[in-house]
Amino acid sequence: MPEGPEIWRAAARIAGSLGSGPLTSVVVGLERLEPLEGALLGACVLAVRPRGKALLTSFSTGHTLYSHNQLYGVWRVARAGAALPPTTRALRLSLSTAQGTAALYSATDVELWPTDSVHEHPFLQRVGPDVLDPDVDLDAVTARLRTFPRRRSRLGALLLDQGFFCGVGNYLRAEILWTASLHPSRTLASLSDDERGALAAALLEVPRASLRFRSARGERRFTFAVFGRAGRPCPRCGEAVVRTTDGGRRLYLCVTCQPL
Repeated sequence: MPEGPEIWRAAARIAGSLGSGPLTSVVVGLERLEPLEGALLGACVLAVRPRGKALLTSFSTGHTLYSHNQLYGVWRVARAGAALPPTTRALRLSLSTAQGTAALYSATDVELWPTDSVHEHPFLQRVGPDVLDPDVDLDAVTARLRTFPRRRSRLGALLLDQGFFCGVGNYLRAEILWTASLHPSRTLASLSDDERGALAAALLEVPRASLRFRSARGERRFTFAVFGRAGRPCPRCGEAVVRTTDGGRRLYLCVTCQPL
């Protein structure tokens, strides 16, 4: 499943494809979505903004489209006059402007909300701050680490809990814990002030580096330190990276750099 950086890159592609001009075509693939055609045709896209693994596309009509890809949903984009990439997936929604087209396939969680009340959506009510939101800073993350009620939860499980911070998935979990030199079995309650500060910094640093530099070239390119690198040397100490299972999902760590 895509993690926060991939969702933010998808949002940028959708926004770039549609631009700010009015929608010239709205095509739906589900009967229950038919009201979107009349509601959105002629509207202008104001913003495409992720919240965790959901996308919020706001329009000049005062509506916001909530969509969540879940396991199988995917957005595809194309410039005006170009065909969308071929797919066997089922179309859910296609939006077109004079600049381009963005189409959503296979997702089932698609709803149109009034913009001023979309924050009341049940999913958005459950999730914590998005680690890639520019408005979420180090002070906010540090404060949440200090006050979050589930202080005896293991970090390995907590980092995948979207109610803690959203946008973190399996590869980010491994890289955040390695960057902060923390074992996944540690708990929030066990962290010293310095360790809490290291975790707060890693929660912002690692996802944002992945977003900005995953596709970069040369030394700036974001690469995994431990994820998917079982048996290879840890970039920090040289010991072999270990693969284990945590919460039913694979997890990679350096037991020397991340002692229990």
